Amino acid sequence: MWSLIKRGLFGKRLRVYGINDANSFWREVFAPLQGLFTPEEQERLRQATVAIPGLGGVGGTHLVCLARSGVGRFKLAEFDTFEPRNISRQYGARVDTLGRPKGEVMLEEVFKINPFVEIEFYKEGITPENARAFLAEADVVVDGIEFFALKARKLLYDTAKEMNIPVITAGPLAFSAVLLVFDPQKSPSFSEYFDIKDDMSLTEQAIRFALGLAPKPIFLKYLDLKSIDLKKGQGPASVITCYLCSALASMEAVRLILKRPGLKPVPHYFLFDLYLREIREGFLKKGNRHPLQRLKIFYLKKKLGL
Repeated sequence: MWSLIKRGLFGKRLRVYGINDANSFWREVFAPLQGLFTPEEQERLRQATVAIPGLGGVGGTHLVCLARSGVGRFKLAEFDTFEPRNISRQYGARVDTLGRPKGEVMLEEVFKINPFVEIEFYKEGITPENARAFLAEADVVVDGIEFFALKARKLLYDTAKEMNIPVITAGPLAFSAVLLVFDPQKSPSFSEYFDIKDDMSLTEQAIRFALGLAPKPIFLKYLDLKSIDLKKGQGPASVITCYLCSALASMEAVRLILKRPGLKPVPHYFLFDLYLREIREGFLKKGNRHPLQRLKIFYLKKKLGL
């Protein structure tokens, strides 16, 4: 069930530029992408559906980046509201949007970019009751769920794997952007790769998730670990790496939609640290069950005083 914004003033402004309908809009607005995409590929992007659960630090930027790349359909889920601490990094967070629902604000933002985009929105977020409906007909999922919401993330990944839908996650850790692509056929499950069990504490799960994202955490060279409070679910985050995460995630979403070569699914990983100007990538066989990963988990817990 797709919903379209009332165009009103948008239509009046577009007609000034000779844009009278959706087809003329796509031709004019996305013309700069020609040469990067063929006309047939641009049409595939227009018809593609990307599911983005979470519209905060990275999710909102994922949405904007993909909309400007010519993706024409989205399924979005977000239940939270903007608060002051979000302004430093989240796309829709401004003084004038404080206290407003993140989903409502981001819908306004994306329709200002493309009034013809089609969106199905889940204001309650992703839940066990709606997960399958949320993912239905999606070509790819781009994970925008808050870092510490691991229960919701596991639900997302498990349901997507059952429905044969790939999931992309790009996480901002310090000034590093880390990328993982879960292929439903080739990759291990969320629990298998991260070695996360339901009976573990949130602190233990968060450490395992972080080290599974970044098996070579070179950012620990400069990150002040005292700034991390796993019990409160808080840690440092920068808009600089949020934007880089969205660039990485959007590129992989486009690659999957267009069936372009070069995909490296989990247990492959990719990390790009902007501060150190260093890249780390590799193949983490057995995920966090690898003996070296177990040592890193032990080491990080000790450094954090856990």
